[in-house]
Amino acid sequence: MRGVSHLTFVVRDLARMARFLCDGLGAREVYDSAGVEHSLSPEKFFVLGGVWIAAMQGEPPAARSYQHVAFAVDAAELPAYEARLRRIGAEIRPARPRIPGEGASLYVYDFDDHLFELHDGSLEERLAHYAAVAGARGG
Repeated sequence: MRGVSHLTFVVRDLARMARFLCDGLGAREVYDSAGVEHSLSPEKFFVLGGVWIAAMQGEPPAARSYQHVAFAVDAAELPAYEARLRRIGAEIRPARPRIPGEGASLYVYDFDDHLFELHDGSLEERLAHYAAVAGARGG
């Protein structure tokens, strides 16, 4: 396996998702099926942080959950992202309690209740912190 190919989100309104991804998160739209269905429904493709994101028109999830996709950002960028996202009317989720070493995060719902996280931190940093905490506890 080479890695993640793309992420697909099913949304009610492709233009609204484009606004969320492009205006809110800074993605670049690279394709619009414009009514020509090559797949299961009309779709748009975006690139965000080097990741291919597909948005397909349809019925999104019926309920919110903590299931999410997280994009790596610098902590200093979080206030600007939050301002952009609030400006387009996206809902910022209250932050969950954090412990030192986890990094800072901003959680935001798109307009179809998909949860996105903008996260400053890495797997390596988190695992090192967890190991240090376990060692301090004698575990």
